Order: sequence, then C-alpha cells, then structure tokens
Amino acid sequence: MNTENKKIAEIALSEEVAKGIYSNLAFIAHSSSEFVVDFAQMLPGMPKPTVKSRIILTAEHAKRLLLALQDNVKKYEAQFGTIDLEQNQNPIPPLPFGHGEA
Repeated sequence: MNTENKKIAEIALSEEVAKGIYSNLAFIAHSSSEFVVDFAQMLPGMPKPTVKSRIILTAEHAKRLLLALQDNVKKYEAQFGTIDLEQNQNPIPPLPFGHGEA
C-alpha cells in the first residue's frame, strides 16, 4: 500500500504548540538507546545559543524521522527546486548536525 493512501491518525495540537518555535541551530547526541535533539536559536547580539526545545527519540524513531525528512525534502525540491545550502550566506551558521555521546 502506498504511504499516501494510509489513513493518518488524528492528533491533538494545542494552540501554543501550533504556533511553533523558530530554530536555526540543532545539536544531536546519542547513546545506545536514544537520540537527543536540541533545537536552539542563535541570533545576532546573543552571546550564546538558547535551546528552545529538546526532543528525545528511540533509535528506531530517529531513523524513521530521518527517512521522513529525506522523503519530504525530495518532494519539496520536486515542487520548488533544489535547496542550495550555499545560497543563503547568513551570518548565522547552518545547523551543525553533529553527533556525540549523550
């Protein structure tokens, strides 16, 4: 069965969560049982980044997230064109997707 034909479960989304949180920086760490992703903001004039949200995932869910993001980027680029990581020369550095031990 095509994933687009699958029924998507209904989710609860509070008004506060629906507003979202801006992040231009992410720190990723892992242990043998989980991945930890800290989403942060680094803005001009701020001495250091501020973590705004921490998401903790099992290794299996981290891989599912990776695959879902890859699929969505592919669909985005098919609709809007290739995402050029060098195009936006913003003084804020790109997301430093690193790895480490949590």
